[in-house]
Amino acid sequence: MATRRYQAIKINSKRVEHVEDALALEHPLSVSINGESFTLTMQSPGHEKELIRGLLFTEGVIRKKQGELSMEVIERSDENFISKMNVSIDDNDLDHSLINKRNLLSVASCGICGKTELQIPVGEVLTASHGLHAEQITMMFNAMSAAQSSFHESGGSHAAAAFSKQHEMLSIMEDIGRHNAVDKVVGDLLNRGILREAGYLLVSGRVSYEIVVKCFSAGIPFLLAVSAPSSLAVDFAKELGITLAGFCRQDRATIYAHPERVFQKTS
Repeated sequence: MATRRYQAIKINSKRVEHVEDALALEHPLSVSINGESFTLTMQSPGHEKELIRGLLFTEGVIRKKQGELSMEVIERSDENFISKMNVSIDDNDLDHSLINKRNLLSVASCGICGKTELQIPVGEVLTASHGLHAEQITMMFNAMSAAQSSFHESGGSHAAAAFSKQHEMLSIMEDIGRHNAVDKVVGDLLNRGILREAGYLLVSGRVSYEIVVKCFSAGIPFLLAVSAPSSLAVDFAKELGITLAGFCRQDRATIYAHPERVFQKTS
């Protein structure tokens, strides 16, 4: 579990109390491609291979959908956390123009940090052969919440989960970064060869432009979030064919893009 316990003092108007809190771990991961530095991302230790696989795919650096990538651990911390990994990729599978579009540092709270410009997604507008009933939104979020072990302990980690078109959970990942959690889920689905089975992507936080682009890159036509979307996220979701819902909590949801796919009742 990616948490660590810290001593703290809790205060209110009546008393001061010494407490011990579990906090989400944040650790730097340096990623190189064929020996050349690509990015330094702050992430929660664990599932580094899935994170890198999903990151390179959703960033468009490598569009290969089949099989795992060849990765080598170059460096570990004193706590045995992976600090640096190198990915070996055939030059023919790489989009070199996108490799140089990302600066070295990408912080956990801001997936778009470290980029020199917005990337406009390329591809067909997403369509959906399946819809979504309102009560199924609650059902999927309840399933995701029940599996958020790091969040339940620390309150400081985000989650992303992919569900099949039959509303079965295919993958769930937690990370201190919202976009990292999404990349880990996409990477997990790619490595297991089941990305095409994903029909819904759920995220525990707010939705930014970049989360919408990652959802589009993965070919998932439904993006559902606990919190609010940004204006750019809604604009892109409308253009890219993604049904985008925010404030999915307490049996409620607000549909901002392509609401025609969401129905109130199953009967």
